[in-house]
Amino acid sequence: MSRLLLMIPILLVLIGVLFAGHWYVADRLIVALDLPAPFTRVMLCVLALLGLSLVLQPIAERLLARRLARFITWPASIWLGVAFLLLLSLAISELLLFLLAVSAGGAPAVDVTVARWRAVALLCLVLPLALAGLREGLSKPAVRRIEVALPGWPEEADGFRIVQVCDIHLGPILGREFAEWLVERVNRLEPDLIAITGDLVDGSASRMVSEVAPLAGLRARHGVYFVTGNHDHYSGARGWAERIAKLGIRTLRNERVSLELPGGTVELAGVDDHHAGLLPGEHGEDLDLALAGVDATRPLLLLAHDPSIFRRAPEVGVDLQLSGHTHGGQIWPFRYLVRLAIPFVQGLHRRGEAQLYVSRGTAFWGPPMRLGAPAEISEVVISRRRESLALPPRATPSILVE
Repeated sequence: MSRLLLMIPILLVLIGVLFAGHWYVADRLIVALDLPAPFTRVMLCVLALLGLSLVLQPIAERLLARRLARFITWPASIWLGVAFLLLLSLAISELLLFLLAVSAGGAPAVDVTVARWRAVALLCLVLPLALAGLREGLSKPAVRRIEVALPGWPEEADGFRIVQVCDIHLGPILGREFAEWLVERVNRLEPDLIAITGDLVDGSASRMVSEVAPLAGLRARHGVYFVTGNHDHYSGARGWAERIAKLGIRTLRNERVSLELPGGTVELAGVDDHHAGLLPGEHGEDLDLALAGVDATRPLLLLAHDPSIFRRAPEVGVDLQLSGHTHGGQIWPFRYLVRLAIPFVQGLHRRGEAQLYVSRGTAFWGPPMRLGAPAEISEVVISRRRESLALPPRATPSILVE
């Protein structure tokens, strides 16, 4: 009950934003065109149904079987992406028209002719972008190879390979078939360790047994590890931790393990997502607990869904942190909005001796679209020196893409 009460104001705000956005589109791209009444009514009805689908989507995903929910989820998800591109294009067109009016010394005004030409122009712009986004979003993720030099790494363990996947969001759109493909592709890389850095699912553990079952087939010499993301907590992190354990995957919830590698021991820590602290009964991220008693002489790897925690990494002795969460922005230019909240959007970052790699994610959330931020399976190769990676010395690690 307390969780429901917490969500009510958030839902009211989201519905308000949803209504305002659709009203804006209706006013600028339907009413302003001054078309014959039957056409206007039909277009308004279609827009209202699309808006309603966004409200019904989370309800259908929780109450209907996956095969039925997809009839609502697919059109709603695609419309969410199209609406984002449409609203962005509309806002830019408003700014351009305003600047043109000001430069001409007149008052900003949009008559019927201008409104119709703008509608045609936006249609010619948004539809190709949406189709390109769908093509990129629904394509299988490529392997991105990242080579990192850690001065304290055991030299005998040079070439240690971590395959990182994250932001998979198994649910009504991507299910068992995608999980089976992902397992086969990851295993083909023959990793030393597999890290699933959050947002594995969208849905409760009791409803998605079949979707996650193939993950039991993941194989790595030093194990498969999982840390929770915000969506895993929204879906019930405790239930998922139990389900994940049955698949042979170790969940690190503000805890660490020691990895015995050739030439020395490496510490691997994992933290819950900090958003969990907003939910009743959840503790959330606790880096101090995860690192309690850690041996400072050993290399320290950290798995954390949200890269924001990297601000503390140099203080606590983290050598390399692997994160996701941002999706690399997913749909350009959303990455610039993400950067306002999280400065580490994608790729490699360094603070002092600490390094961070932020994956763009292995699938998508919301719209099944990506623009300028392709999905990836990250293969992180760690060695003691850059020379052992057969790369020229550089100030920061380089990224090689397969």
